[in-house]
Amino acid sequence: MEHNHKIIHVPSSGTTAHCQHVWVCHINDNCVGHIQMQIEANNTIKFLDAWVHNKFRRQGIFRSLWDVRWKYVQEEYLGYKVYAWCKPSSLPLLVEKGFEQGDVCTYVEKTVTINNAPYEQCFVSC
Repeated sequence: MEHNHKIIHVPSSGTTAHCQHVWVCHINDNCVGHIQMQIEANNTIKFLDAWVHNKFRRQGIFRSLWDVRWKYVQEEYLGYKVYAWCKPSSLPLLVEKGFEQGDVCTYVEKTVTINNAPYEQCFVSC
């Protein structure tokens, strides 16, 4: 089911060390998705989180958000390098848009506790 969605740009405030831009997709004034980016040092842009509400997925909203952000980058940041970390489900779009695939990164998590086991037998290489 296609919906008539609209996208608004929330520009960076410029008042913090983080220069972030957000685009919000809404239908009938209800947020159904967003996409973000952060301007970094050395003419670099990091594409950040993208999210679409479960009820509105597979309807072109993510692609619309991506296209609006990319058009903005082309108009305002010509010559900058753009990079992103993405989920496997988002990778085909990024490759389609000309991004080169890098190494795979795996999500890990741990609950913070007081009693941590010693790490003498655990080799970590980053």
